[in-house]
Amino acid sequence: MVHLEKIIALQKNPANIRNLCILAHVDHGKTTLADCLVASNGIISSRLAGKLRYLDSREDEQVRGITMKSSAISLHYRNGDQEYLLNLIDSPGHVDFSSEVSTAVRLCDGAIVVVDAVEGVCPQTQAVLRQAWLENIRPVLVINKIDRLIMELKLTSQEAYTHLQKILEQVNAITGTLFTSKVLEERAEKEKEEEKESETLSGDQVFDWSAGLEEVDDSHLYFSPEQGNVVFASAIDGWGFSIQQFAHIYSQRMGIKAEVLLKTLWGDFYLNAKAKKIMKGAQAKGKKPLFVQFVLDNIWSLYDAVVTRRDKEKVEKVVASLGIKVMARDLRHSDPKVLLSAICSQWLPVSQAVLSMVCEKLPSPLDMASERAEKLMSVGARRFDSLPAQTQKLKTAFLQCSSEDNAPVIVFVSKMFAVDTKALPKYKPRPLTQEEIVQRRELARQRHADRMAADQTAAESHKELAHSESMSQESQPAGLNTDSKPEEEEELKETFIAFARVYSGVVKKGQRVHLDGIYNSNLAINVLALNIAPFVSQLVPEGCSASDCVFEVPHLSCCSMESIYLLMGRELEDLEEVPAGNVLGIGGLEECVLKSATLSTTPACPPFTPLNFEATPIVRVAVEPKHPSEMPKLVRGMRLLNQADPCAEVLIQETGEHVLVTAGEVHLQRCLDDLRDRFAKIEISASKPIIPFRETVVRPPKVDMVNEELGKQQKVAIIHQVKEESSQGRSSDTLLVDPSGLVTLTTPNRLATVCVRAIPLPQEVTQLLESNSEVIRTLEQINMSLREGKSLDISLRTLEAIAGLKDQLDSLLQGRKWRNAVERIWAFGPRRYGPNILLNNVDSYQRPSVWQCLGRGDKTVEAGAQAAVLRDFDNSIISGFLLATLSGPMCEEPLMGVCFCVERWDVQSSAPAQHQESFEEDSMSHKALADNKVERSSETSAQEEGMASGLGQAERRPEPASDCYGPVSGQLIAAMKEACRHAFQAQPQRLMAAMYTCEIMATAEVLGRVYGVLGKREGRVLHEEMKEGTDMFIIKAVLPVAESFGFADEIRKRTSGLASPQLVFSHWEVISSDPYWVPTTEEEYLHFGEKADSANQALKYMNAVRRRKGLYVEEKIVEHAEKQRTLSKNK
Repeated sequence: MVHLEKIIALQKNPANIRNLCILAHVDHGKTTLADCLVASNGIISSRLAGKLRYLDSREDEQVRGITMKSSAISLHYRNGDQEYLLNLIDSPGHVDFSSEVSTAVRLCDGAIVVVDAVEGVCPQTQAVLRQAWLENIRPVLVINKIDRLIMELKLTSQEAYTHLQKILEQVNAITGTLFTSKVLEERAEKEKEEEKESETLSGDQVFDWSAGLEEVDDSHLYFSPEQGNVVFASAIDGWGFSIQQFAHIYSQRMGIKAEVLLKTLWGDFYLNAKAKKIMKGAQAKGKKPLFVQFVLDNIWSLYDAVVTRRDKEKVEKVVASLGIKVMARDLRHSDPKVLLSAICSQWLPVSQAVLSMVCEKLPSPLDMASERAEKLMSVGARRFDSLPAQTQKLKTAFLQCSSEDNAPVIVFVSKMFAVDTKALPKYKPRPLTQEEIVQRRELARQRHADRMAADQTAAESHKELAHSESMSQESQPAGLNTDSKPEEEEELKETFIAFARVYSGVVKKGQRVHLDGIYNSNLAINVLALNIAPFVSQLVPEGCSASDCVFEVPHLSCCSMESIYLLMGRELEDLEEVPAGNVLGIGGLEECVLKSATLSTTPACPPFTPLNFEATPIVRVAVEPKHPSEMPKLVRGMRLLNQADPCAEVLIQETGEHVLVTAGEVHLQRCLDDLRDRFAKIEISASKPIIPFRETVVRPPKVDMVNEELGKQQKVAIIHQVKEESSQGRSSDTLLVDPSGLVTLTTPNRLATVCVRAIPLPQEVTQLLESNSEVIRTLEQINMSLREGKSLDISLRTLEAIAGLKDQLDSLLQGRKWRNAVERIWAFGPRRYGPNILLNNVDSYQRPSVWQCLGRGDKTVEAGAQAAVLRDFDNSIISGFLLATLSGPMCEEPLMGVCFCVERWDVQSSAPAQHQESFEEDSMSHKALADNKVERSSETSAQEEGMASGLGQAERRPEPASDCYGPVSGQLIAAMKEACRHAFQAQPQRLMAAMYTCEIMATAEVLGRVYGVLGKREGRVLHEEMKEGTDMFIIKAVLPVAESFGFADEIRKRTSGLASPQLVFSHWEVISSDPYWVPTTEEEYLHFGEKADSANQALKYMNAVRRRKGLYVEEKIVEHAEKQRTLSKNK
């Protein structure tokens, strides 16, 4: 067992520290491998390794058999004469918990990637390799479960060798792809810079994409046994080895140099027994490769003797030849696996193979790549070289990983996790001292003597008895029951510990630090335009504490690290200080940090780049308490849950519903269990999952529902029908719908008229706008600052990103109707950065372009130059458009991929101009405020509605100076919103459904059943392929999120557990059927019948959403009532 003092001593030597995490697909053996490594330190018994799953401390983790959170433990390992401290983090493999992987990867310098020898590379293996690549951490490979090749697949050692080679190729292919894309990106950037530098270019240049790949050395990136970064293992049986171990064994036995064996043990080499030479070309000559002959054959024969044939004599020979001792009870044990692990754990202990590889191949905190340090500090689109000079100097602190007194303290908190207060070290029962033992003995004697005296006087009067009892109570030790109440209160509390790593300096108990958590509140993008140089220039003189300068730095708050813990799996140990390069737990930050943050003693330290989350939270449920009186407990519980889970989001909708947004079904179940049992501790009821949809318009279809070409009359009929519907309840003089879909709407006070037309955006444009939402948000903030008269210093990288977006839009919006459209963009929506566009087609109105920041020669944009050109009430038109795109007419869901063109806009106003300007400014500032609120809001449609209506109210607020402008602005907002809605309804409307990509691994015999389940749930198979060397098929399909609930369970039931799906949110897809369709042509009447009551999927989804939101649903409950009969037979 390793003592705490030993670990504290090792923490001070960063050269011998290894921070690593275990990454893999679900069920590939991460936690079992972690058990073997933990057992090597004597924390758990080696017999229980793999069965205990020590790092899975939650009850539901043990029941389900999967890891759901990343947890850390510190291990000690002696490699030769060096002693190492290993901070090991075990991470989940299930796709729903990939956010936990991101939090683990950020704190590490290296990773152990585990791959199942039977299943090979799976979807989540690719995802974790990509996450490791994005964070610039070095991976090593463990090919686990090799015993399955022997026991399940019954492969020969030669076949197993070929199979292992293929797995290695698959893993290296992924690394190769990631590397190639990086080289090509760098190459393209270089070319761009060269083009800018060379003013004159002559002739046509041919760009050679392969250029650059040949020059860059990538040999160190790949996994190869001879390099020593691959271990072959069976964690459940406790054995594992690297080529080095066998090279060492055989070099002693055969007298061949270990270096030669290292190069030849893996590969196409064989041993020529006659010539006593190692020769190349084993495959061509039909010889056994060295790896099979020297390594695999031995393991295969061991399994054969111990497990298959149970040959006692052979087992005794093997044990004698290996020179190991096996206990008699293991030899007699009825389960052969016990004997096998007893032999293997002494012959080839997996912990030794893996830990020695980790110490030799993974970098220490001192070896951090400068590229990684730059990447961590460059938030958003800012380049490292554009950061202030003081911030750039911090790079040396990162690379030196210094624990000197003058080194700045830099800590990154990747997540907050909740622990039961009783589990904290201060509440642990401590061993009693000798004096305390003596004192307790005396008290016990006294109590016993009193009791004896009370028994003797029992015959006496009742009064004396009562008196003796009170005496015995008085003689009880004071302070025994005094603190019971506070203790009970304490027990109810969950304490939050920050999961963090020290990058520089020494963290001390009670130290005060600056808190940089900007991006926690979704304001990361503010840093793009934020120049922190003025604050950094006011840096405090040396010797001052961090708290002295807190008021000078507006975007930094200050907090104190009350307690520091060493993370030991299920245990926590108190520490006084932690030097640089270590992983630690910090207590007392729950009031300051929501999910992640950067802590530093220097204000020059920027917030680190946000974590890369692979899974998008998409599954949402409304939660309420069973008893309404317990609502405050639920609110508190949801706040704690939001803090404890890196991926979960908690929202309060406009309707007052409390909504929980999670990454998938398993994640949702875990969050609800946590809420019920840990954070709220009340009975809760959750709604059915709330499915997000989007609304859009499409081009008019050329064929009807039975693929007949549409006639002219029918088109006119449809428009006429829409016109009739839309004009119901409205006077015809304020609303006019043109047959071409142009809507003209006048405000009730007859002061303003707008003409709007809705056009569907090309799909590529919608995707572009969605993927560039951050750039559009930045652009909007720049324009807002310009309109408010502020001058800005915009980084070159930001300008390049905006110019790139504009060029892409130009290239995608081609054709007559889109001519000059990009220059005429008025606004994006909803929330000013969504995938819808407002176009200015008003001939008489030339407003400043949204791209005005690109029209300047120098970087600094002068403010106020073009602000005067804005028309009065320009903001009202934008607000109306934002409200319309936030909730569409079909089922109040956000719009997507719609372009609204304003063809005409007339305002007659008798108001004096100066008042209008003052109102304009007032509405602008309100707009900015409302926008900030809206940006922080989440994507729930109902909440967005609420935000937008709040925004509308800000616009409508009457001006105290002159009351007559309020109504004009408010009516114009309402008119614009209505005009957009009617223009939308004048076009063919469609719903868009959220889609999952679904990867399923299944054997051939259950393939048909998998297809059956997919077909039933509106899934669509994209492709299937057979995995080389196995009988497994990989099916890739898309599945609507609305149909995904219970999908994994159903597939497992139908295939008897032989197929397991992985669902990841992918994209939005238009549902082809029209929700408002009714049969109009003769062919449709013949095909669908008069009522056409066959299931319309889009209508079903739309009505479900309307019903949930309490909107009117058009349903016929009883039809042809006179035809109904009683059940009794007519007599």
